[in-house]
Amino acid sequence: MLIGTLRMHLMIPESRSLKEKRQVISSIKDRLRNHFNISIAEVDAQDHRQLAVLGVAMVSNESVHLRKALSQVVEFVRCHPVAQLLDYQLEV
Repeated sequence: MLIGTLRMHLMIPESRSLKEKRQVISSIKDRLRNHFNISIAEVDAQDHRQLAVLGVAMVSNESVHLRKALSQVVEFVRCHPVAQLLDYQLEV
């Protein structure tokens, strides 16, 4: 059993409040959960209205599958119209 983790740093420049940020992050998390078989949570920067750090975890029996699926998650977030992907770290 292999575990893949992904940590993504996002910027939400149009967010003027924590409530707006939560709406965007909640939408991203829901869409990712529905599209990919992953666990996801906001893991840092909860008090910043324009920054978010999302943690993603996935379990598989093949490292190639983990890397491919988590790379697809990165591309999915990169194409989001409101949130900008600043940086990410992928580990298997």
